[in-house]
Amino acid sequence: MGDPALSRRGFLAASAAAGLGVAALSGCGDDSDGGSSDGTTTIEWWNISTTQPAKNVWASLAKKFEAQNPKVKIKIVQLENDAYKSKMTALIASGKLPDIFHTWGGGVLKQQVDVGLVEDLTDRTKPWGDGLLSVAKEPYLLDDKVYGIPFDIGMIGFWYNKALFKQAGISEPPATWGAFLEAVSKLKAKNITPIALAGKEKWPGMYYWAYLAMRTAGAEALEKAYDDKDFTGTEFVQAGAHLKTLVDLQPFQKGFLNAAYSTPTGQAAAVGNSKAAMELMGQWAPVVQADSGKGLGDDLGFFPFPAVEGGKGAITEVFGGGGGHALRRGAPQAAVDFLKFFASEATDVELVKKTGVIPVVPAAESALTDPNIKLVQAQLKGATGFQLYLDQAYAPAVGQEVNDSVAALIAGSKSPEQVAQSITQAAKEEQ
Repeated sequence: MGDPALSRRGFLAASAAAGLGVAALSGCGDDSDGGSSDGTTTIEWWNISTTQPAKNVWASLAKKFEAQNPKVKIKIVQLENDAYKSKMTALIASGKLPDIFHTWGGGVLKQQVDVGLVEDLTDRTKPWGDGLLSVAKEPYLLDDKVYGIPFDIGMIGFWYNKALFKQAGISEPPATWGAFLEAVSKLKAKNITPIALAGKEKWPGMYYWAYLAMRTAGAEALEKAYDDKDFTGTEFVQAGAHLKTLVDLQPFQKGFLNAAYSTPTGQAAAVGNSKAAMELMGQWAPVVQADSGKGLGDDLGFFPFPAVEGGKGAITEVFGGGGGHALRRGAPQAAVDFLKFFASEATDVELVKKTGVIPVVPAAESALTDPNIKLVQAQLKGATGFQLYLDQAYAPAVGQEVNDSVAALIAGSKSPEQVAQSITQAAKEEQ
């Protein structure tokens, strides 16, 4: 992505500013092999699978690996998305990462690599890693070297309640931004909350600005703007203006600014309990809706983010990413063996069937049965452009500014022009 490396001093400053003390964090890997006197190797695995059924499925997979490898123990640390990011900031500053840790790739992973904290997996995973889905591997390739192994791939789109759409007289999902705004108005006219949003967590709101920027300027323009450190172009201001038009319609649930994503009163639950008609979210949405709420069953539908009239971007340009695992530098061979186990056909089939992920092992695609997940996969396969989540594609400080500025726009404290200027300033300060 062209982002410069963040120095170790920069990481320390970031963690200090966040108020995160590294002394409070312990148990993460160093350069030892995690071995004990009886020859057992303990591997610490940090992930963000805190909702069911994934939480139990992943724990079960760890037990299965231990059964196959009696001299290896897996210590699982599962953290909610935002808590994970905060703790990882502090761990990076300390220079001690977990043996295996969740990554989305992109600029965040690059900075971890640039300060020498991540294992180069190019040679250690080649015999089996080459067979994984190419698009799923891209976020973890840096300078043609492999620093992460994917377990999921997908895209952000609208998940909607077919019954509520029908109640509002909406016969088909909107394909243009104008039609989308009209659908929002129709839902409000029937006293149906159009959209659920986790305003407290910021990243869900970022999805709207990112997609609107892609639709107005095109996917390549986002990458160029980051490389040029200039987001003040007309199309990016227009993206903010389009989002403000949506916000002015008051489409979100009551109290959305204080709502979390996966809590019983959060964004996913509002959709899963039929209290809101739709949410803009990734391929994991159905599982979290059912875990946080009741789930919609056959009433759940999916449609891609609409095209913006007059915009340079195509509806086939998608925004998203997946999940992957990286290893700390010097991680024991047992950690590599676990990645191989996790990327096997048998494991991928189990993940597809039990957690609804989109497979990264081509042979596991036959396990897909959910029609909505199949639709997401079809959109991915037909994509003419792909943009990784901005708060992962860009350097951490820039990604955080995108999240913060867009949240401010949604809250009414920043204008579209100010959003573009703030992101530009953060990008320039990364030089």
